Amino acid sequence: MAKFDDKFNKRRLKSSYLTSVISISLVLFILGFFGLILLHSKLISKHVKENIQVSVFMLKNASEAEVMRLKKELEANDKVKYTKYISAEEAKEIYSKEIGEDFITFLDGENPLHASIDVYLNEESIEVASLRAFAADIQKRNIVEEVRFHEDYVEMINQNMARVSLFFMVVTALLLLIAIMLINNTIRLSVYANRFVIRSMQLIGATQGFIRRPFIFKGIIQGIISALITVILLSLVLLKMGESYPDLINYQNSELYLILFGIIFLLGILISWWSSSLAVRRYLRMKIDHLYMS
Repeated sequence: MAKFDDKFNKRRLKSSYLTSVISISLVLFILGFFGLILLHSKLISKHVKENIQVSVFMLKNASEAEVMRLKKELEANDKVKYTKYISAEEAKEIYSKEIGEDFITFLDGENPLHASIDVYLNEESIEVASLRAFAADIQKRNIVEEVRFHEDYVEMINQNMARVSLFFMVVTALLLLIAIMLINNTIRLSVYANRFVIRSMQLIGATQGFIRRPFIFKGIIQGIISALITVILLSLVLLKMGESYPDLINYQNSELYLILFGIIFLLGILISWWSSSLAVRRYLRMKIDHLYMS
């Protein structure tokens, strides 16, 4: 009978341990998946902003050497990511493809389009005030006819991206709070199954530190295993997303993914350690009468 009870208790403890690991893994996965969404919202914002172009149109009489000199000068600017030169002939071909016919035939063979330089700025410089100052500075060049950018579009992007980022940060904070509560409850249930073991160790004179140590160590191990499972699942999600949306997943930013995975490991360890400490302390301070009623 005693052997049967021992086997039953061991099986129950293993089941409790496995349930805790699965529960913590699921909570961390949800939190990590939302972290991936938040991370890619930043990458999408950066991608959109860095594809906003400032078009610098040249005068008809500007020589190609002068235009190339201005192009190199712009590329040397810290605000500029890269530039693209479009000759008058290339502009004609692009416009003809857009309208579906050769409009030059209606203009007696004269090309009314000017050569231009498309300037793409760094994400930090995509602000209306900054773009206005940048455009005004270029406009001073004697070979520049006009500098143009979509001001309303830039304002709309900045406003919407700010709202989306705030929304994701608030939801992530709420998810983190929920994750802490769920992991805490899961570990408390795991320790609850061992409450009589804690009381027995107290009765034979074990110190609180000695009793608490194995439970905290077990909690930390649970956190590490759960975080490892979560990282593997998130890596599979990333690989699948990379196959379906190659433009969205940029593995060159792998350090950002490593930081996210590091945060997941840290959260798994810290929350498990904190929850285990609180749960064991509760049963260490509990009176014998309450132990059977809890």
